[in-house]
Amino acid sequence: MSTVPVIDVHTHMLSEAWVAELRKHGGPKYEVKPTKAGQETVFLRGNPFMTLTPGMFDYDLRIANMDKAGVDVSIVSLTCPSVYWGGEAISSAAAASMNDLMAYQQSRYPDRIRFFASLPWQYADRAVAELDRAVKAGAVGVFVSANIDGESLTAPQFAPVWEAIDRLALPVLVHPTAPQGSVELQLDEYGLVPPIGFMIDTTLAVSRMILDGFIDRYPNLAIIAGHGGATLPYLAGRLDRCHEMIPACSEKIKDKPSTYLKRIYYDTVVYEKSALDLCIEVAGGPERVMYGSDYPHNIGDMEGCLARVDALDSSAAKLIRSGTAEKLFRL
Repeated sequence: MSTVPVIDVHTHMLSEAWVAELRKHGGPKYEVKPTKAGQETVFLRGNPFMTLTPGMFDYDLRIANMDKAGVDVSIVSLTCPSVYWGGEAISSAAAASMNDLMAYQQSRYPDRIRFFASLPWQYADRAVAELDRAVKAGAVGVFVSANIDGESLTAPQFAPVWEAIDRLALPVLVHPTAPQGSVELQLDEYGLVPPIGFMIDTTLAVSRMILDGFIDRYPNLAIIAGHGGATLPYLAGRLDRCHEMIPACSEKIKDKPSTYLKRIYYDTVVYEKSALDLCIEVAGGPERVMYGSDYPHNIGDMEGCLARVDALDSSAAKLIRSGTAEKLFRL
């Protein structure tokens, strides 16, 4: 399979300037400080949330690690908490700064780097303007957290942004952050936000999109549900049963939720081959699944995620390695 290129659709980069702004303006919700183990970390409401790693800032190191793992192109994105903090001016400036940096790195590595636009979603007019600017600078998609500072993605205030993205027919990576109700769920205990909270967040966001009729309203969007769709593949049958039996679940859509799960896309950021197999099955085939690694997070796994793809039959592996991404991102 080494002759088939690999495109990574779920991989992140930050900047020292972004961290400095978060440190200055992210409070009281976010802090940046060392953990007891001495690792510089973003804290959410006093609890460790995201560990900062050297690879998040160093594009030369990224290229070296891509070469080592056999990854040809990375479509980089910011990660949570994105730019959803600091007020309108700070949020807008942070988005512009990240988009400018990623566009610059794309110019440095034109055969290796592409990027998802970051937007100040809370401020629709500014977000639409930044979307247009970022696309002109080379953005091939849009990054959004599965909730925006506690607000659902289907909330009315975000409709102008979705309409603009839909007009441009861009892919959107829906990436989790701490879910709504994290405090009540006591997700600070045992570090449960990354393994469980993130999965809840994506599952809630995409389920709302399906049941709300969102996917019908925005037919040109290509939604990518991060981390293999979180728990959605496992819950597809339950969603269908509830759609059949609970009126609220069929209020806005006639078709089964599982049919919508075949209309979105998924990445391969799962850690078991059986989970990847189930994701492909629920997605309706490998043409809806794309390679992702979650590099350079501390649980990212460029080589392992690719090995699980290459353990599939060759036709599926070719699509997931790059075939689908080349078409979706027009690469």
